Amino acid sequence: MATKAAEQKTVTFIYEGVDRKGAKVKGEATGKAPSIVKAELRKQGINAKKVVRKREINIGGKKKIKPMDIAIFTRQMATMMKAGVPLVQSFEIVADGLENPTMKELILNIKTEVEGGNNFAGALSKHPLYFDDLYCSLIDAGEQSGSLETMLDRVALYKEKSEALKQKIRKALKYPLTVIFVAIIVTAILLVKVVPTFQELFEGFGAELPAFTQFVINLSEALQANFLTIVLAIIGISIGFSETRKRSQAFRNAIDRILLKLPIVGDITFKATVARYARTLSTTFSAGVPLIDALDACAGATGNIVYRTAVLQVKEDVSTGQQLQFAMRSTGVFPAMALQMTAIGEESGALDAMLEKVAIYYEDEVDASVDGLTSMMEPLIMAVLGVLIGGLIVAMYLPIFQLGQVV
Repeated sequence: MATKAAEQKTVTFIYEGVDRKGAKVKGEATGKAPSIVKAELRKQGINAKKVVRKREINIGGKKKIKPMDIAIFTRQMATMMKAGVPLVQSFEIVADGLENPTMKELILNIKTEVEGGNNFAGALSKHPLYFDDLYCSLIDAGEQSGSLETMLDRVALYKEKSEALKQKIRKALKYPLTVIFVAIIVTAILLVKVVPTFQELFEGFGAELPAFTQFVINLSEALQANFLTIVLAIIGISIGFSETRKRSQAFRNAIDRILLKLPIVGDITFKATVARYARTLSTTFSAGVPLIDALDACAGATGNIVYRTAVLQVKEDVSTGQQLQFAMRSTGVFPAMALQMTAIGEESGALDAMLEKVAIYYEDEVDASVDGLTSMMEPLIMAVLGVLIGGLIVAMYLPIFQLGQVV
């Protein structure tokens, strides 16, 4: 049973044989079984003498498929379809150019599904880990309307923008954490390695140390005595935070709310969330998805519980006949610019175009904010390190200065 199941999966085979002219040829081909590969090769005029399954060496386990891999795949498929390449052949071309064996296997599985009579959206829906309902719905809309290449282009743009936005948010969050981490590491090294050296020197003075110096020495002694405990506590807290975040929806919701209230980072999170909302709604609405369904998709795409709740409320209000602009306004979480552009879009019948402009505006705002944060954090890191190192140096040299004054 296991062997049959394995043969049903599309894999890569290495073949050796002769072509129509009798010349020896060898290469790689994909298929479910050696017999199927031989049959395909015969159609190409190749008489395969030997067909063996290619063994892939994957050091360190199976390589993960990242969201950016899906975005790149979508863009490549859009390019192929625009060039007039048939769908199945597009899968083969894209798969051949991939270095990630897991992603390659995924695409070939989708290709097999499509060859078996399933439509593109149906094949994608069998892999919900990588293609969510929104993605599948948009592709399905493209297939139904006969504009798959256009829809793939829209979805590719949507995925690229979404992933770029996520990267910027991560970058914005990493900088403050980097400052804190570097400051802690540098301080710990100085307290554990440098201060004890001065402490031995001060013990020979036989005089009372300045309060600041004594405080630093006490801190150094406490850190040395409890170093392992502190390290284990930090690791435990980190693991606990990570696990709680994974398991507790209430905890994740609390983090979402806190993020919006943080200085600088909160503003970036706010702009990014509005951009995601506008981008998702623009993409789905332009694809012909009904507004109610589009709002349902937007709720999950916002990435923040505050806006998820707000969008679901907007959906409820719109379903009762209220205009989108008024429904958004009643939540109190959308900026004036987004409300005005939505109003213009509804009145002019170009809601998707106006929402795209909102998305572009706030994506640019996120870019500017992250760049500003980066520029600000670089000197801040230097300032923090300067204060810490300078403070410790002053604390260590104060007794020496006092001794010099006495002499």
